[in-house]
Amino acid sequence: MKELFKGSLTVPNLLTVIRIILIPVFAVLFYNGYFIWAVFVLFLSGLSDFLDGKIARRFNQVSELGKILDPVADKLTQITIAVMLFFEFRAVGSDVMKAFSWVFLFFLFKEGVMVVGGAVMLSKGIRPGAAEILGKIATFVFYGSMLLIIAFGPDIGAFVRNGKNKALILPDWAVMALVIISALLTFFALLGYIPETLRQFKEKAKEKSLQK
Repeated sequence: MKELFKGSLTVPNLLTVIRIILIPVFAVLFYNGYFIWAVFVLFLSGLSDFLDGKIARRFNQVSELGKILDPVADKLTQITIAVMLFFEFRAVGSDVMKAFSWVFLFFLFKEGVMVVGGAVMLSKGIRPGAAEILGKIATFVFYGSMLLIIAFGPDIGAFVRNGKNKALILPDWAVMALVIISALLTFFALLGYIPETLRQFKEKAKEKSLQK
């Protein structure tokens, strides 16, 4: 535990903690109909995610705690957004969007796999690795796509609700394309964890066999 918290009082970790705090703030604002404020909070969350990594690498403030907190913040944020949008899409008038709402459950499935896999690794004494470049790209695209949908999506967009700014409304096909692209990147990012995970399990098994 001492090693985990060693050098943890850094600006990147503070930004990550703020990002975690913003998750329930976003959920409450979105649930209560303060959609423009919800978009603003989600934008701040995405900005903090971008900045904490940049600052950590630029000023050599990478910490063991940060390696754990950052993916936890990402997972909690993505789970919250996926759940909120799933129910929001189920409530709209478009049958196409209602049917498409089930795609958001894929993001929940992916995070569930990551949580279970991480728990198994920790139980074996293996620390899950940090996100690779594809994982970072997938997270960036997820934030950008969900921001656009929550801001300008048909029937649900914060800036186009009640017939406002009709020219800015994203067509159904654009919404579906954004979600599908994000889901595909998320899927390939998940596959990207497999080789390193298998390598660590093999090394752990080799160490145990040598100890016998």
